[in-house]
Amino acid sequence: MILLNPVIISVIVMSVLCLLKLNVILSILIAAIVAGLAAGMPITDTMATLIGGMGGNSETALSYILLGALAVAINKTGLATILAKKISKVVKGKAVAFTLVIAFVACFSQNLIPVHIAFIPILIPPLIPLMNKMKLDRRAVACALTFGLKAPYVSFGVGFGLIFHNIIRDQMIQNGIPITTKDVGSVMWIGGLSMLIGLLLAVLVAYRKPREYKDIKIEGLDLDETEDVKMTPKHWLALSGAIGAFVVQLITGSLPLGALAGLLIMVLTGSIKVKEIDEMIDGGLKMMAFIAFVMLVAAGYGDVLRKTGAVEALVSSTASAVGGKMGGAFLMLAVGLLVTMGIGTSFGTIPIIAAIYCPLGIKLGMSTPTIILLLGIAAALGDAGSPASDSTLGPTSGLNVDGQHDHIWDTCVPTFIFYDIPLFIAGMIGAAIMG
Repeated sequence: MILLNPVIISVIVMSVLCLLKLNVILSILIAAIVAGLAAGMPITDTMATLIGGMGGNSETALSYILLGALAVAINKTGLATILAKKISKVVKGKAVAFTLVIAFVACFSQNLIPVHIAFIPILIPPLIPLMNKMKLDRRAVACALTFGLKAPYVSFGVGFGLIFHNIIRDQMIQNGIPITTKDVGSVMWIGGLSMLIGLLLAVLVAYRKPREYKDIKIEGLDLDETEDVKMTPKHWLALSGAIGAFVVQLITGSLPLGALAGLLIMVLTGSIKVKEIDEMIDGGLKMMAFIAFVMLVAAGYGDVLRKTGAVEALVSSTASAVGGKMGGAFLMLAVGLLVTMGIGTSFGTIPIIAAIYCPLGIKLGMSTPTIILLLGIAAALGDAGSPASDSTLGPTSGLNVDGQHDHIWDTCVPTFIFYDIPLFIAGMIGAAIMG
């Protein structure tokens, strides 16, 4: 029975525990043990698999720590204050305008300059006082950031989007459906459009009311008001460190190397002193360590789900439970949601589900565009809303620097409501129209 599948049981346990405000790390650990036990794995083997799999996100976790240190260093120079003031002049205290600007900037992190979550710990913390002043509901900003981290790669074959679309193409070709990358882009815009609708509903309707936050000093960040917003040589040197970090990341494809290069540039140029490095690292740890460790545990959890064999069983059992094209579409999307919620990555979900979804779609008489759309959206579903996804952990890392933004209720729940639900609906409508 599908409902007794270890993946479903585990994801439900994780979601319920998180919603009950149990610590995210503990929730994921318990969910991993539940998955192992439900699949008949000894508890010791489950823990060993989880610990062994934690290395899957080690690069991302190290990136978070080093980027946190870089963010503290940049803010220490006063560059953050100047940035906050410049943005405040652009938006002129308009909360909606501010939120949409954040969404626009976040989109660049996936396509134009594919640095993903790297910009968040640098850009967002210095803007917290401005958000507080505008009484801006941070749930709207979380939705804006997640939109920028997800919608571009779902919609467009550029940057991370090209990787995502090529994975869909390659997996469909391997499973007997010859398509091109252009074919993927010709239908996946439907997913992006549904997310845009979700963003506008979140920003203009759900979270438009003012929300009060306390003005709490952020550890390691100097955000004192100042009249002087002119760029000095020190600020330009600090900016060179940030630019250097992005350039090195783009050249090498390594976030940790980029962050390390940025810190070294700032030391060598004298924008930060050698004796201040310990303070930078400590500040980076205080800002990002929790999020980084969640990423490690999430990777281990995903490995447990894969080792149980329950993911493949869940996907396979879908084939015997379908009831026509629309029933098949519904189950394909629902299973994709559960799988991605568990393993926390859209990119890793595609190879898992494509092996069954492609022949299933052909058997049900679905058109090729419909299969592309259902496969792409099934993979994308759950990335937003998952406690273990960098699309939610990234926004939380920036918005919770003062301890006033809850990862589950202020990031995961809003992004699930305004992105996963519209994506699911778009998938069903697309399947109905294209056949």
